[in-house]
Amino acid sequence: MARYLPLLVLIGACAACSKPPQPHEPPTPQARAETPWDSLEAQKKKAQDVQKTVDAQAKAQAKDIEAQ
Repeated sequence: MARYLPLLVLIGACAACSKPPQPHEPPTPQARAETPWDSLEAQKKKAQDVQKTVDAQAKAQAKDIEAQ
């Protein structure tokens, strides 16, 4: 019996130290934090949209002029 006592103590210590496995859940999405250049990016996107509109109008106007 004395021969098995250290083995039993070791098994008991290992069992006491181990944690139950945690459920594997995906992390919750965090809200996007605003960065200092977000307003600049919005202005850039707006300017690109305006440029596309101007280019489309110029193309339509050039087509009308050629048609006359």
